[in-house]
Amino acid sequence: MPESCRIHKEHSHKRGPKCGHTAVRHEGHMDYLHDGNQHHAHENHVDEHVIAIGREAASVNAPHDCGGHTSGHKHAPGCGREAVPHGDHTDYLVKGHLHHSDCGKCHDHGSIEVIEVQAA
Repeated sequence: MPESCRIHKEHSHKRGPKCGHTAVRHEGHMDYLHDGNQHHAHENHVDEHVIAIGREAASVNAPHDCGGHTSGHKHAPGCGREAVPHGDHTDYLVKGHLHHSDCGKCHDHGSIEVIEVQAA
């Protein structure tokens, strides 16, 4: 097993196209979002992946008109949006974009490719 693997504890099901979790393209492969984690099935284990800042998602980092939700919406755990690990923080997936709340404003941290998957 490569030293660079950050292994996630086992779950009761395998990650794949019909696992029911949101899939995103990351560094040439498919990862699955689950409970604020980004999982990648790798050999005989599941790795924890994080979108690096400045790579796939452009760090726009300016407040913007979110357009994907109501003006009073605050991105946070339990807000109804899928959490995505992004560098040293968590963003929330809104219509293919990574949104991050900071200082009472919503920042667009760029787009990510969401892959349509079939439910289990």
